[in-house]
Amino acid sequence: MLELAGLDVHYGKIQVLKGVELTVAPGEVVALVGANAAGKTTTLRTILGLKSASAGTVRLDGAPIETLGTPERVRRGLALVPEGRQVFTRFSVQENLAMGAYHRADRNRIDGDLADVFALFPRLQERRTQKAGSLSGGEQQMLAIGRGLMAKPRYLLLDEPTLGLAPIIVEEIGATIRELAGRGVTILLSEQNAAMSFAASDRAYVLQAGRITLSGPSAELARSPEIKRLYLGG
Repeated sequence: MLELAGLDVHYGKIQVLKGVELTVAPGEVVALVGANAAGKTTTLRTILGLKSASAGTVRLDGAPIETLGTPERVRRGLALVPEGRQVFTRFSVQENLAMGAYHRADRNRIDGDLADVFALFPRLQERRTQKAGSLSGGEQQMLAIGRGLMAKPRYLLLDEPTLGLAPIIVEEIGATIRELAGRGVTILLSEQNAAMSFAASDRAYVLQAGRITLSGPSAELARSPEIKRLYLGG
């Protein structure tokens, strides 16, 4: 299990996360829903060790990992698909995917994993030799997710995967998340798009101004009058 307990994070004197408590069990899709600047990206960056916590613990399988560097956390099974995609624009699609396997001991034997990613995203296979910078926004997001999967993570952290994408592509990304869940991939999904998040996840946490204010099964939260008012336009 991935677990955050009493997590505080500061940027200088500004406290961004305030006692965040969150768990993700193997096989779950858990959504972290909140408005822009609620602290979602900071939460994921802290899990991966890209940002240090001021207090609290990050545990993986019961063992605290907050003293470990990011490469070791990746080797232990965490992978982040960052906000804004951040693909290597001058590298080809296939080169970008290979970069996702950089920390794997078997990174010279990834043909089977490439085939799996291309089966999930046929458009990437069609464009495997194209420069990533020439892809559409939706295709770049597929590439970013595929690159994350190439790390063979136990926990895939998705940060705002639908940000700036057309509604039809948002639907595709939601379907991809559900397909990955069906394959047993464990996902922590950080999203402003509450409707997609609740539809794609098993459980959800609502993050407001750095605090978890609501949590529970996604289907129940989606029916909550407060959630409808704040996030679903109801």
